[in-house]
Amino acid sequence: MAPQSVICKVIHNREIARGIFDMSFACPGMAELARPGQFVHIACGEGNLLRRPISIADILPGALRVIYEVKGEGTRYLSQLKEGDPVDVLGPLGRGFDLSRASGNAILIGGGIGVFPLLPVAKLLGKRAYVALGFRSASAAVLTEEFSAVSAGVHIATDDGSMGYHGFVTDMAEMLSGVNPTILYACGPKPMLKNVKLLAEKFGVPAEISMEERMGCGIGACLVCACKTRKNGEEGFSHVCKDGPVFDASEVIFE
Repeated sequence: MAPQSVICKVIHNREIARGIFDMSFACPGMAELARPGQFVHIACGEGNLLRRPISIADILPGALRVIYEVKGEGTRYLSQLKEGDPVDVLGPLGRGFDLSRASGNAILIGGGIGVFPLLPVAKLLGKRAYVALGFRSASAAVLTEEFSAVSAGVHIATDDGSMGYHGFVTDMAEMLSGVNPTILYACGPKPMLKNVKLLAEKFGVPAEISMEERMGCGIGACLVCACKTRKNGEEGFSHVCKDGPVFDASEVIFE
């Protein structure tokens, strides 16, 4: 079924950390179609021509939840929406995570805003999900209690050492090798995802990674979100919005 553009109603929209907002909106049909790892494209007022792509952070009965960071005029507009306000949402879009590949335990690795789309994965995998989350500092750490409530355990890394492990989240995730993962699921900045790919090779298991790229149309009509991939032995370019945002890590070429 083609993605739907729907005028939804905001259920809540609140700041959960400095510049980080947690919003849910009622959209029964869209919520029924949504899968972990997909995203929605949200209109940000008349003055902002392009929609903003935001990962789905939770799939609720009759509603979707997104968590976003205020970075510009578009997301600033979203942060000002109140309960009951209309919001124009196109979705669900993109290719999500394939949870059928988790035949046993899975390690979930999130960095920064890449933490958010992993929450529905953790909820569905439950105690088979071992979670490693990386943040700049303790003040930027969000959703840790929610992950803890649904998973086998949460391990935190921070860049400044103010919470949990002091260092890269992938270094900490490597310490979880004893759980014998059957797959890694990850979302975060490119350097982190490159290390996730190497970590999966070291573990001898597959990895699915959600790529973060700037998007224009969100449906594959423009070339803004192209990333270099190798499929069937041939190098080329894939659209993150249409062919992803989730890719098998073995397909992605990191420069």
